[in-house]
Amino acid sequence: MNPAFSVIFLTTLIGVGQGLFIALYAAHLLALLGLVTPADSHQFQALGSLLSLAFLGLGLFASFFHLGHPERAWRAATMWRTSWLSREVIVLPFFMLAVCAYGAAHFLGSLASATLLGGVALILCVTLFICTGMIYGCIKFLQEWATPLTIVNYTLFGCASGFTLATAFSLPTAPALVPVFGVTAIVLTLMSLLTRLASLARNARLKPRSTLQTATGIRHPHIVQKAQGSMGGSFNTRHYFHGKSRLFFRSVKWIFLVLVFPLPLLLLGNGLLHASLLLLATAFVVQYAGLIAERWFFFAQANHPQNLYYQQIS
Repeated sequence: MNPAFSVIFLTTLIGVGQGLFIALYAAHLLALLGLVTPADSHQFQALGSLLSLAFLGLGLFASFFHLGHPERAWRAATMWRTSWLSREVIVLPFFMLAVCAYGAAHFLGSLASATLLGGVALILCVTLFICTGMIYGCIKFLQEWATPLTIVNYTLFGCASGFTLATAFSLPTAPALVPVFGVTAIVLTLMSLLTRLASLARNARLKPRSTLQTATGIRHPHIVQKAQGSMGGSFNTRHYFHGKSRLFFRSVKWIFLVLVFPLPLLLLGNGLLHASLLLLATAFVVQYAGLIAERWFFFAQANHPQNLYYQQIS
């Protein structure tokens, strides 16, 4: 597939926003249970909610660049009975509204309302992770995506990046939460490493279910393609294949494996050890840059069956 950067930014940005909200609400619940000190800070939660909304809003804004007719965006929600994309389109604004209400409750100092609204937002957050992952995981003929690991990886990457951001954000605003967020970010990053390696290993063993015969509908045992059928490119050649070299494709894989996992872990560890805002902030920036590369690789790795025809060279 040919990765669209609008979708890359959509999925990575809302993932950060979702992960950050989960971190905020976890801190809220821990404070209620008396497991973290000082007591729950309304200012910290309100500012954190605003930051989460900023990432969610940027992701939603990026999605409009993927639409041929943005003025018809509302139509994307009409197929909610059968389309995971429609369900995502519905859940995302409701989740943003819930996060806004959660932050407002903290701003107004209403702890009980914040607890209730946060619970609603958490349910919507998990639902959004499922919807986003299932948009790709439900496409059976793209074997690289058709696995539960797609949903797991989307969820873990979002949570890991969100907690990494929460670690940097909490250092100047709620220092007592830095060890909690930092250790959780490290654990989530390690978990996402294991599941992403599992998906890479799985995809490396895949064998195409389609052949040139099934792709074209021609049952003859010997098919030789003489021409593509047009002198120039087409929607099929532009949309369903990334067009990059094998070296570029493999380089992106190693780039994201380094930027998403070992480098942020090193920066997080040193940032926690030295209480350095610079190191913690750099950990998030590096990890997010790696997630952009990872998401590009995720889309580019999917091999559409139509490529058997359009990439065949006689």
